[in-house]
Amino acid sequence: MPVFRLIDEPVFPSPDLAEPDGLLAVGGDLEPIRLLTAYSQGIFPWFSQGDPILWWSPAPRLVLFPEEFHLPKRLRRTIRSGIFTVSADTAFAEVVDGCATSPARLDQGTWITPEIQEAYNRLHELGFAHSIECRHKGQLAGGLYGVCLDRVFFGESMFTRIPDASKVALAYLVQHALLTGIAMIDCQMTTEHLLRFGARELSRKVFQTQLHRLIDHCRPQPKWLITSATGK
Repeated sequence: MPVFRLIDEPVFPSPDLAEPDGLLAVGGDLEPIRLLTAYSQGIFPWFSQGDPILWWSPAPRLVLFPEEFHLPKRLRRTIRSGIFTVSADTAFAEVVDGCATSPARLDQGTWITPEIQEAYNRLHELGFAHSIECRHKGQLAGGLYGVCLDRVFFGESMFTRIPDASKVALAYLVQHALLTGIAMIDCQMTTEHLLRFGARELSRKVFQTQLHRLIDHCRPQPKWLITSATGK
């Protein structure tokens, strides 16, 4: 099947036309209107430094429904211990940079290029991208970030500098979702790590149906506020 080359207008081919590995299109830009159009259709950019912009829509799609989240007992004890302080939208750029420069990602070659960082920082300023920060003794220990459109959060990346920090951030993301009506967390690619937390795969048809049901106006959101403790 062909890989589509994008035109200047922020439009995409149907995700149904993606290649078996999920590659759908090449080119375009990372302007907010194109990124928001892409995410609303379940499409996201993923490319390496020096490569053209590549757009993906893999199937099956791993998602986490907040009410299905499994909080392991050990992680519950870690949260209750209070060793981490959790916040939201207080250090978005630092979280993105932490994801980009984590040792595991640097070993593999990061896709979170300066161009990507600039694009998502812009989405954050516009109220469409959000972060969860996990601090230990005042220092950023881990976190995650992604794009939120109405009732869907599209997770982009997470990192940890201290064991369990990113897992705690995920638990607080789920808590925030349950409190604010976010009904689905898109995890993009299937990993054993996320399956253990209750994520599951959806077919392309079911995933697209969920997007159409949960995304309506694509309005920006105010900065997130963590309002309660998880696991207590």
